[in-house]
Amino acid sequence: MKIWAMVAPRTPLKLIEVEDPNPKGTEVIVRTTHCGLCHSDVHLWEGGYNLGGGKVMSILDRGVNLPLAPSHEIAGVVDAVGPNADGVHVGDKRIVFPWIGCGKCDRCKAGEENLCATMSPIGLLRHGGMAQKVVVPHPRYLVDPGNLELGLGATYACSGITANGAIRKLEIDSPEKPVVLMGAGGLGLSAVALLKAKDHRNTIVVDLNSAKREAAMEAGATAFVDGTASDLGAKIKDAAGGPVPYAIDFVGNDKTARVLFDNLAKGGRVVIVGVAGGELNLSLAGLIFVPRAIMGSVVGTIQDLREVVALANSGKLKPLPIERMPIDQANQALQKLIDGKTTGRIVLEHNNTD
Repeated sequence: MKIWAMVAPRTPLKLIEVEDPNPKGTEVIVRTTHCGLCHSDVHLWEGGYNLGGGKVMSILDRGVNLPLAPSHEIAGVVDAVGPNADGVHVGDKRIVFPWIGCGKCDRCKAGEENLCATMSPIGLLRHGGMAQKVVVPHPRYLVDPGNLELGLGATYACSGITANGAIRKLEIDSPEKPVVLMGAGGLGLSAVALLKAKDHRNTIVVDLNSAKREAAMEAGATAFVDGTASDLGAKIKDAAGGPVPYAIDFVGNDKTARVLFDNLAKGGRVVIVGVAGGELNLSLAGLIFVPRAIMGSVVGTIQDLREVVALANSGKLKPLPIERMPIDQANQALQKLIDGKTTGRIVLEHNNTD
């Protein structure tokens, strides 16, 4: 089969041929029709993650083996099933849950494979959606899209469940309390739409690019703050009507985390999702005098994916903007994402009939 592969960091993806996969045991082979691009794919292509304090974790330290077909937002059609793969048939349309755990630890048994210590995600440690076919270890990682178009459905496997997982961690106790979202990219817009679908009525979006105001408001935001403001903290508190009870940082650098944390209300919490990198120094006494919580959130669970797909099928979840490009323009698509020249999500479409 053909794969559009990363062969070395910061070099163009290369079209290569690899052996066609044959399913064994419970494995399912999905013929990719659509795959989304995410900033995790950018970090993968860059070759590492900024851990702050001058430290960088390389993708090799994370266990990545090259060449690798990126993309963990995958949808397609079941192409073949292993002898022990029950409940799925050739020709079924499915969204792939890519966050594969060991299946044996307590986290996996609790349905939290995204927290497995030995997680092996499709598109990061296994060939992903830029391959013509994807090996899925078990049918439990496949979700029926229902009436959803597969290009949209693919985006829910990361942007949808990552936003949903972060929203759950906020434990919002009133639909009227302000939620501040830092970043109006694919994740931020997904969070806006999900909050609206869950009947939340006070969502504030912050972004450096004022051109994203329209997309944020169209998705359901109630206010937009220009992230370039010199008095950004004051602007955020003005929009929220005071210190912030809930915030999600979809950028995740030292500046964005700092401004959100510093402007939390007593008892407030900020969830960090983006991995732009950096560090955050905290006053321990300050955590006592103004009790606040900061936590990380990594993608989401299979139940998050089922919930997001159900909301979308119900008509309550508004689809985020999607820019569609053919798979043979994978390099151009990746560059557009790196340059910040897209709103919402880029989805690559396979002409995958052979």
